[in-house]
Amino acid sequence: MKGKIKLRPGFAAAMLFPFVFGAVLMLLLGYDPVEAYRELFKGAFVGNFNLGTTLEKFCPIFLTALAYCVTSKVKYFNMGVEGCFYLGALFSAGAGFLIQGLPWYIHIPICFLCGTLVGAVWAAIPGALRAYLNVNELCAALLMNYVAIHFANFMIAGPWSAKGASSQTAPIEKSAELLRIMKPSRANVGLFMALFLYAAIFWMFRRTKLGYRLNATGTNSYFTDYVGVDAKRMVLLATILSGAIGGFAGSIQTMGVYGTIIDGFSNNTAFDGMLASLIANNSFAQLPIYSFLIAALKSGALGMERFTGVPKALIDTLIPILILLLNMEGLFDFKHLRKRRKKKIAEIGKEGA
Repeated sequence: MKGKIKLRPGFAAAMLFPFVFGAVLMLLLGYDPVEAYRELFKGAFVGNFNLGTTLEKFCPIFLTALAYCVTSKVKYFNMGVEGCFYLGALFSAGAGFLIQGLPWYIHIPICFLCGTLVGAVWAAIPGALRAYLNVNELCAALLMNYVAIHFANFMIAGPWSAKGASSQTAPIEKSAELLRIMKPSRANVGLFMALFLYAAIFWMFRRTKLGYRLNATGTNSYFTDYVGVDAKRMVLLATILSGAIGGFAGSIQTMGVYGTIIDGFSNNTAFDGMLASLIANNSFAQLPIYSFLIAALKSGALGMERFTGVPKALIDTLIPILILLLNMEGLFDFKHLRKRRKKKIAEIGKEGA
């Protein structure tokens, strides 16, 4: 069944090869790969701070991967999650410091509502253009990312600036902050919210009529129109849901991690989420695994660089290689290659006879 976790032919070799390649590079550059990978593991998992940092990075990567995965079900290549992530973080920050005097159980939902709604509305624009005017979503969504990012930077440096040495907004109220877990790291209860949202989306696609319609639209939009389901509406609905998830992820970054918004805070988080979804082959079941893998590599790379001097850019290089090989894992399916070779030899033998 689609979505189940299974060990595909060549999977193990495709997973292992980038790390072997990285080890060879380290040797050529004069580093000890065993020590480097040991520090990579320790930097990702050993101690509250390191594991907490991995979980902190996992949360936004996981949610943005989920946002991308949702639109993939209707054959919509969503490059606009980064913009939704930025605006969700920005508007939840605005609600966090502009609204004052509320208890936390009212203030936090308001901040989440602001971030989620702006993400949904922003994603709906290229979604509607694609659904009803057949505008290429790659161009529309990608260009809108720049609008969102530059608008956020303008608000951070201008009207909502904290007027300090660094470019950031005013800090949010204490009543808008999410509870931290695994101190002294910045991991927070947003992680549990992300997992709950993931479970709800997974259940919706597997068990509800709406999920069936979204899946059917991606499989054959002409058929869904024929049986009375508006395929265009389903595409728009998927993009709105995706944008809302992206905005929700941005809200968690504001309320749980930074307590404000810093210029350039994202560091291409949404694109890391897109990579996680691509590695998982847009499978909901495999999404948490690969999101956590990327988060662990990024978190561990910091410790590796600190203690061994191996630049963390090396790990950033291994991630796209890993994606490439996992999508070309047939290269490592030696059993399949042997079967093809035997079949070819048999065909040549018949022709010779």
